[in-house]
Amino acid sequence: MTDILIVEDDKELAALLTDFLRSEGYTVSAVDSGERALQLFERYGAKLVVLDINLPDLNGFAVCSKLRESADTPILIVSARTDKEDKLSGLDLGADDYIEKPYDVDILIAKIKGIFRRRYQRELLSADGVVLNLADKTATIDGQPADLPAKEFELLRLLVENQGKALKKEYLFNTVWGSDSDSEPQTLHVHINRLRRKLGDDPKNAKRLLTVWGVGYKFV
Repeated sequence: MTDILIVEDDKELAALLTDFLRSEGYTVSAVDSGERALQLFERYGAKLVVLDINLPDLNGFAVCSKLRESADTPILIVSARTDKEDKLSGLDLGADDYIEKPYDVDILIAKIKGIFRRRYQRELLSADGVVLNLADKTATIDGQPADLPAKEFELLRLLVENQGKALKKEYLFNTVWGSDSDSEPQTLHVHINRLRRKLGDDPKNAKRLLTVWGVGYKFV
């Protein structure tokens, strides 16, 4: 599961916000249409949706309404529409907050941190002897503390959150490193091998972190 899904058709603004949030340690995906946002959310989920209103297909109000039919994920509307009626519409549809554009990035990030602190501070993620503390980014494997640098932690978290589901290499790389990263896609393979060693997996006969040929990897 991605930390934050940004739905913003201003690609320059989306890229700027993505960079700021990744520098704060969040995994981020960004899309520029309402339809794409719903597709991505249905497939991978997100812990927070930062949602613009003026989108080229479904507007943000429709996206918010659709998300609320099946999820209680926090939704933060960020829009240039400043009328009282628009704000009330967004909040009535289930948005957790409504911020006007242009906004101060520091204020927006502070609000995002507040949402994560209130909603997820004590969250533990566990599967097959792996326990990840999402608040302080620590991990144990089979009861023993595991030294996981930030990228390894984010990668393992994505795999554990989607336990049993094969995740494409492109999705893993773009989510953890970013599609505009200077890192090479081979970096993903290197980090997978490091995780396997820490998980006690034999690369030739892995039990926890499997390669799904032609697709990517999955945690079982």
